[in-house]
Amino acid sequence: MKKFFSLLLVLASLQYVSALEKTVGSRLVGEVSLTCDKPGDWTFDLGISETDGKEVVTVSMKAPSPQTPPQFTLNIRTPQISAPNIWTVQQYDRCQIKPDWGVNYRSNLATHMPVFTFFNNDNTNTLTIAASECLREINSAIGLREENCMLDARMRYFQKPESPIDSYTTKIILDKRPVFWSDAVREAVDWMTAESGVKPVEAPDAAFDPLYSSWYQFHQNVFAQPIEEECRQAAALGMKTIIVDDGWQTDDNNRGYAYTGDWEVSKNRFPDMAAHVRKVHDTGMKYMLWYSVPFIGRKSKNFDRFKGKYLREDYEKGSLDPRFPEVREFLCNLFENDMKRYGYDGFKLDFIDSFNTDNDPALADNFAGRDIKSIPEAVDRLMSDIYSRLKAINPNVLIEFRQAYTGPAIRQYGNMLRVGDCPGDMHANRMGIAALRLTSGNTAVHADMLEWNPGESPEDAARNILSSIFGVVQYSLMLRDLPENHKRMITHWIDFSQKHRNTLLHSSFRPYNPESGYPIIEAEANDEKIMAVYLVNTVVPAGKVDKPLYILNASGTSGIVADIEGAKKAEIYNLYGKKVNTIKISDGIRRIPIPNSGYALIR
Repeated sequence: MKKFFSLLLVLASLQYVSALEKTVGSRLVGEVSLTCDKPGDWTFDLGISETDGKEVVTVSMKAPSPQTPPQFTLNIRTPQISAPNIWTVQQYDRCQIKPDWGVNYRSNLATHMPVFTFFNNDNTNTLTIAASECLREINSAIGLREENCMLDARMRYFQKPESPIDSYTTKIILDKRPVFWSDAVREAVDWMTAESGVKPVEAPDAAFDPLYSSWYQFHQNVFAQPIEEECRQAAALGMKTIIVDDGWQTDDNNRGYAYTGDWEVSKNRFPDMAAHVRKVHDTGMKYMLWYSVPFIGRKSKNFDRFKGKYLREDYEKGSLDPRFPEVREFLCNLFENDMKRYGYDGFKLDFIDSFNTDNDPALADNFAGRDIKSIPEAVDRLMSDIYSRLKAINPNVLIEFRQAYTGPAIRQYGNMLRVGDCPGDMHANRMGIAALRLTSGNTAVHADMLEWNPGESPEDAARNILSSIFGVVQYSLMLRDLPENHKRMITHWIDFSQKHRNTLLHSSFRPYNPESGYPIIEAEANDEKIMAVYLVNTVVPAGKVDKPLYILNASGTSGIVADIEGAKKAEIYNLYGKKVNTIKISDGIRRIPIPNSGYALIR
């Protein structure tokens, strides 16, 4: 018995000795450490360098032969000084710093991205942490260490199965410059994109056009003739593209996914899909179609075909495992053949973030039949193949993704990123657009589809549009049922958004105070500046007027207070774009009588 316990002690001591820890000193956060419980044959290097007032931590690891990489963690702990808020892609609508023991921010190719910014209420960056890894999964516990109020960050790597490798390098950037918080976020994302080596695709001009979606009003109850009629009305209002959502492939109206997976056009709903698409094209609109990419419904003919090739299953569907080459080929052929057959201009590819599992079925059969071990790597291969094959058919193919699959890697095969579903919620749309604008580079950022009750006042209906105007606005209203004053209002704001498209969508972008729900957002180009105010009794920091300044009133009340300098006059417009007044302006804090959902042009 003594020998047995002695052996246990020896084994425990060997395991303890085998654990690895490395530390480097940081001017910005004190120190950064790396820990690895089971390094095995792997050797690690940990270094730190400084560039442009930021620090970059580099982790390098090597093995004598290709093998599964070990789990390791990067650790940062620094005092919470002037940092009452945190902004993350996962939690952009709630800037609460949570205890370090109660939070995990998961990121990979198809889920969020590892960017974290602590900031003060004056919009000043306090500490931004970002990782260069945007393909593989990172689990980040970033929050408050209760003892002595310390900001604690632990970023865990390789917790999911990976293909064998013999080397790996990754980096973390630390930024404590007292810059505007969103500037720190945007620079961190630009750095991540460059370091990761991914090359986002260019978004064609059509990706920035106003869009109509069938989803919120039709849901699955879509038919060719009503869609064609809505397209004629949408085109007359200035919309350029339609997305026909779920329902075209089934006669079921239960809004589930039990019938997905065969992707055969319902002859009852669309007797001649190619002719239907041509009729929509005749209105001047492009045509996109929805697919839930991973799902195969239990009531589809394909469900048994892919038995054993699902990442997980539930009562109505399975989620395909893209590590099987035949799964990838099935999906590539599907989109390629349908685009050729029906003349679609693009696709809404939904649920990419459902290519995941907590209990990997591949472990039980030693990855049999799979040519890739890592799920993110397989998704990357799948989406790259889909995009390249569709682009070969149409160089300007439109591909829409939505939150939460965002970030540099996913932008390699999508050119439209939409806010996650938030029906009737203008505030969520505004916050989601802000998050996507800061993290999506030149990719077209879209609002979630707008809807409101036809009985709403045109002023309050317009606030939905103004809350989304710094993104591409998608509409999902039954246009034939809208009052004429709603249509006039939509026509005006679509016209405004297109006349100022460069400023609104392609220029400098700053959202203020995310901890308060972004009460002010501004965009500035070389020739003009546009500011929108969303909260009553908010003072707009207009500053010196050295170019035409537009102030949009989305506060829900009449009149806006602005702190302004160098202005001479303000032209006042209502929600239909009609000029209703011209007033003189002097320096200082001034109340400007902008109508509810109208705007002022200040010169």
